[in-house]
Amino acid sequence: MSDPTRNMDIDNEFKVQSGESVKRKAPEAKPKTIHFTSRNPPWTYLKLKLVYQPGSSPQPLDHLSARTYLSSALSQFLGLTGTAIPIDILKIEEGSPSITKHDVVWIRVPREDASAVVGAVSSWIGGGNNSMGSTDVAWRVCAKGNFLGALVSGSGADLFVP
Repeated sequence: MSDPTRNMDIDNEFKVQSGESVKRKAPEAKPKTIHFTSRNPPWTYLKLKLVYQPGSSPQPLDHLSARTYLSSALSQFLGLTGTAIPIDILKIEEGSPSITKHDVVWIRVPREDASAVVGAVSSWIGGGNNSMGSTDVAWRVCAKGNFLGALVSGSGADLFVP
């Protein structure tokens, strides 16, 4: 049997003698596996449910009403400092028009302020005796996490259930 490396050497010698340039290929590198761990994500995501008190007539929740309710909760709990916490409303899901209607709001807050926001919205109950005619409402914290995908999709544990 002939040695393939010997044949390649002969081909290279022929190319050198005939004036052709010899190009060597770099060995193909294996793709490197990258492991990434995010220890301090900048945001915390919250899933809040707006709960109406029994006997009240629910009003449709829009972005302005949600922002007003959240600002009221933060100012009542933390004063002027609470109103300075930036809150991004990501999504508002309107509940089914059943007897007990619940609106779900997805928000994003800075990670450092998450515990203060959770404390403020979970202890707040909005009054119904104002000029807007809003009803007695309260926030319920349904989920809290540093990654939105984990909140929306869950933990992923159901992937391995037979």
